[in-house]
Amino acid sequence: MSFNQKGKEERTYDAIVIGSGISGGWAAMELCKKGHKTLMLERGRMVKHGEYPTASLDPWELDHQNKVTAEEIAQHYYKQNRLNWWVNEDNKHWINKDDEYPYDEVNRFDWIRGHHVGGRSIMWGRHCYRWSDIDFEANLKDGIAVDWPIRYKDIEPWYDYVETFVGVSGQKEGLKQVPDGKFLKAFELNCAEQYFREAVAKKYPDRVITPGRVANLTEYDPDKHKGTRGQCQSRNRCWRGCPYGAYFSSVSSTIPVAMDTGNLSLRPDSIVHEIMFDAETRKATGVRVKDANTGEELEFFAKIIFCNASTIGTTAILLNSRSSEFPDGLGNTSGELGHNMMDHHYGMGASATLPGFEDKYYKGRKPLGFYIPRFRNIDENTRRKDYIRGFGYQGRASRDNNNPEGLLGEELKDAIFKPGPYRISMTCFGELLPYHENRMWLNFDKKDKHGMPIITFDAQLRENEMKLRVDGVRCAEEMLEAAGCTDISSYNSATAVGAAIHEMGTARMGRDPETSVLNQWNQMHEVKNVFVTDGSCMTSSATQNPSITYMALTARAVDYAHKQIDKGAL
Repeated sequence: MSFNQKGKEERTYDAIVIGSGISGGWAAMELCKKGHKTLMLERGRMVKHGEYPTASLDPWELDHQNKVTAEEIAQHYYKQNRLNWWVNEDNKHWINKDDEYPYDEVNRFDWIRGHHVGGRSIMWGRHCYRWSDIDFEANLKDGIAVDWPIRYKDIEPWYDYVETFVGVSGQKEGLKQVPDGKFLKAFELNCAEQYFREAVAKKYPDRVITPGRVANLTEYDPDKHKGTRGQCQSRNRCWRGCPYGAYFSSVSSTIPVAMDTGNLSLRPDSIVHEIMFDAETRKATGVRVKDANTGEELEFFAKIIFCNASTIGTTAILLNSRSSEFPDGLGNTSGELGHNMMDHHYGMGASATLPGFEDKYYKGRKPLGFYIPRFRNIDENTRRKDYIRGFGYQGRASRDNNNPEGLLGEELKDAIFKPGPYRISMTCFGELLPYHENRMWLNFDKKDKHGMPIITFDAQLRENEMKLRVDGVRCAEEMLEAAGCTDISSYNSATAVGAAIHEMGTARMGRDPETSVLNQWNQMHEVKNVFVTDGSCMTSSATQNPSITYMALTARAVDYAHKQIDKGAL
């Protein structure tokens, strides 16, 4: 898409959205539906729905059995491949090359990202779990960091709103720690998972095994699920991009709806360097952008700006937006910008063989297995003395393939088609506290190829997380034992911050401008026409996957901004 850069008027919009991922797509759609001429800026390449190179390839059509060669890893993915499982032949085109986008680290930080329209909404895990007041009140009750400026009642109607559009499959359980939502029918537990649920419930009634709540359409309703969408085919190729639009992403859902209004202008390959600030009006006036292909420096102007470039991307832009008024970054008088980096931590869990059910199998696939919501530190009866907060589990049961040795030819073929026993595996995801010491900052003496300062990370798990991990592994073993499993194997290998790809914090919400960057509406305390609704806004990390909360906060913030504009307050 080409733009005429001759006059300021032709580069002025009602709103600018920085980023096109999960929260950016929502910001653009909501702004456009409310009649605001909106410019969406994406630093990466253009991707349209359906442009997913490997989406329909079978395993034998991938040149190296879906493995990336050692030479390519060493040259391009030496940091991102530290996770071992993340970079593959079928998804590497969504993943940034480390040699092209460098960063520094004091403690190891696994920065997993891709630059393209749709961002990580194309390759996300799609788990959608509401937060509750157990999460929103946790900082205040524990005396940790700062208090959230909102409670569940403030966001509950917005969860309803976004879930209806997104399409979240799930099963109502009546749990206070993960409130029920607007669910489509669940992907049912298979026979082994259902047995596991029942066996664990008998011994540990507070540990609930439920079908994972996921943004895949088990039922398609064109009146609700707008964009280019259809029912999930359970192909299990989600991170490649879904040609059916069966899971929620910006490119299949929010961006097409925004485009249909006629109010959206989408500009890819546009690297936002800074947000411009007018000291007289105390408002942002627009953004400075570098064209990734031509190197041309551009300026775009708007009444309001939504920052949705991801936790790290947004905060890097804000830190780089320096002026005499804000020498340490836009709206950073509190000094909290870049601090309080969070993520979830995993690398802990257990697996085992479940005897029986040899006469039962399952047909087809499903995009996920079961979820076990947090059951520690949710009330006085579950209070732990050795750590605060909690953990949840994601897992599945499936039948192993036989792996016969010493067979060849027809005997080998016959053997490998006979399914082995059921195995249950479960991974524990723990909450990371919002430590002020966990942070990122910019090195202004060291620039990347686009002239942006290099980011340095210094974040780590600490004592509370280590104690939580021990209990998380122990509880996994207990549940497998309760189900009568054999060959139980557990592990506890702490992951680096960033590895769960749920990075949060760095521009947190709060009640006090002296200790936080944003208010209860995701609005900068000090620059009222700038809103931040991606992961950087989060004040704590909870245990639940955070994306559905970003969506709800974004829709809520746009509604507030729109009403403020109507009142003449913005």
